Amino acid sequence: MEQDSPWKEVVEDFFEEFLLICFPDIHKDIDFSKGYQFWDKELQKIIKSSKTGKRYADKLVKVYLHNGVERWLLIHIEIQGYEEKEFPERMFTYNYRIFDKFRKEVISLALLTDENPNFRPNEYGYAGWGFQMLCRYPVVKLIDYRDRLPELETSTNPFAVIIRAYLKTLETAGNVKERYSWKKRFLLELYGSGMKRETILAIQKFIDWMMELPEEQEEELNQEIETIEARTMAHLTSAQRIDRKKGIAQGIAVILKGKFGEEGKPLSERTSKMIYKIKPWETFQELMERLMYAQSLPEAEKLFDEVESQYREVTV
Repeated sequence: MEQDSPWKEVVEDFFEEFLLICFPDIHKDIDFSKGYQFWDKELQKIIKSSKTGKRYADKLVKVYLHNGVERWLLIHIEIQGYEEKEFPERMFTYNYRIFDKFRKEVISLALLTDENPNFRPNEYGYAGWGFQMLCRYPVVKLIDYRDRLPELETSTNPFAVIIRAYLKTLETAGNVKERYSWKKRFLLELYGSGMKRETILAIQKFIDWMMELPEEQEEELNQEIETIEARTMAHLTSAQRIDRKKGIAQGIAVILKGKFGEEGKPLSERTSKMIYKIKPWETFQELMERLMYAQSLPEAEKLFDEVESQYREVTV
């Protein structure tokens, strides 16, 4: 896995929540009801053709404001832990190259995840003989959130957990016992948060990458978490079980519809019945994970048949 990929994924998975907590002034001006689009493929073409060298965790997003205006946001995620003199120039270069290609005004933002408190580049420019060029951009430095931990701990924003995990990863560097304790705490918070399953899985994936443990401790933690999760599931009321099952089944249906469904057409009756016949919780978990890698609807339906012999009770 590329080192920048987890950051790119969580910014995309929680784009609205990310802006709300990191760039609230921008968030309040965006009309999220109109949706937004990631233009990463186009961005990568520009990056590859540029001479800036190393690739970075950048996101290009098209959004719409409440006044109907279209805006493009270019989000640079700097993951190096040291000062890089070329960073401001790269911010400027990507901005003007996108403008030059698409003729769209681009608002560049910088998210700095490095540990250097003195590295805060926020502009690039030059001047001479009456000419001036200045590119100034908003910067968010995640280590600054150390002063906002009480706020993050009470926040229901999923990205608040991401930032807390990042800060605790820095704090527990070299201390396996402390990192184990904090990783366990974050995972237990997620399971008891009431968040949607796909939200929990996305955050857990990031935490697993961020708060890496030695293999032995990782296995120990997984066993402990599985035991606690099973105990929690055993105490759910019948109504809670039904609601939770229905929600996860709907999530599976959304995944299949999004990956393989035809626009404007529902899933086939056979596929829908297969989804809602699922009973044991283990089957839900396995299917959610395996369906993400299915390449076609027949392949996805075959997964239902495969796990049926292991877990599922079929209602005739």
